[in-house]
Amino acid sequence: MSKRLAILFAAICAALPAHAAEPRIGLAAPLSGASALLGAQMEAGATAAAKADGKAALVVKDTGCSAVGGAVAANALIAEGVDLVTGFVCIEAIEAALPVLSGAGIPVIVTGVRVDALTDRRDKTGWPVFRLAPRADAEAQAVARILTRAWRSELFAIIDDGTIYGRELAESLRVAAELAGLDPVFIDTFRPQLPNQIALAGRLRKAGATHVFAGGDRADIALLGQAAAELGYPLQIAGGEALRAARDEADLVAGTLMIGPPDWADIADPGIVAALRRTGVEPDGYVLPAYAAVEIALAARRTAGDAPAADVLAATRFETALGAVRFNDIGDWAGTRYRLFRYDGQTFEQVDLE
Repeated sequence: MSKRLAILFAAICAALPAHAAEPRIGLAAPLSGASALLGAQMEAGATAAAKADGKAALVVKDTGCSAVGGAVAANALIAEGVDLVTGFVCIEAIEAALPVLSGAGIPVIVTGVRVDALTDRRDKTGWPVFRLAPRADAEAQAVARILTRAWRSELFAIIDDGTIYGRELAESLRVAAELAGLDPVFIDTFRPQLPNQIALAGRLRKAGATHVFAGGDRADIALLGQAAAELGYPLQIAGGEALRAARDEADLVAGTLMIGPPDWADIADPGIVAALRRTGVEPDGYVLPAYAAVEIALAARRTAGDAPAADVLAATRFETALGAVRFNDIGDWAGTRYRLFRYDGQTFEQVDLE
């Protein structure tokens, strides 16, 4: 190459944007330990999205779901030169990683951590964190909103199993009912993990309840439904997203209601779901949220150019495998994914409220 051409080439290179290189997206997930299955789902979804893009590089690091693992993964991702990071399941790992990543100016799109404080503290911490996972309080808010509307004219009861999870759901509904001028006919805490719930069904029938919300797990709610059926008692039962757990020996009775988010595969882009399955990836758990997170990260990185990617994440509506995504002022996915579903004996089908 002549000296003149060399000078011209150097000038062209200097004029290129600083971010002309293709995006490098980091994935921080638990690939070892008790949560390794969830990490494998994230890795499968993120890898598929990067391959579909065709140009992006995906850098994967194991957090081990621990504070030490989170910090180590964050430093390793910075060393690898990533532009944005996605993933995380455990609060311990992300709380250790965020100060490190924030210090390097790297935004994080979280797909698994639900703890409210993660985004509630964003103004105080300054962490550029955005979340696709539901907030911890989103379920209780949805239970209260949906059932106070659906059961406005019903004789309903509110019960819980005494756990923190069950009590929070039940209390949210109780408070919302009171604010709406509704008066439950029965409120109680039941004893979980009994061989049957015939006594509980009897108390509900005596109170005159035709509908009941039960804050508890699938097994107890299934037993309550079976007990009501044995008594010839037509009781409409509703529960939270714990009802989506694997079925136990006693199954839910047909007609049981659930307030929860949809199965992601049911609402995702059919073409992407089909493409995943063709490669042997079943779109379960965190597969599709991880796919969408990488799509968002790539779009933000390319749109931002030399500007901070966090600014683009905060101001942009993204089209993803899961539909449109926009983040609110504190970084949570704006709107709610929670819906009302009815069990048909095999699966949950969405119920459209009038």
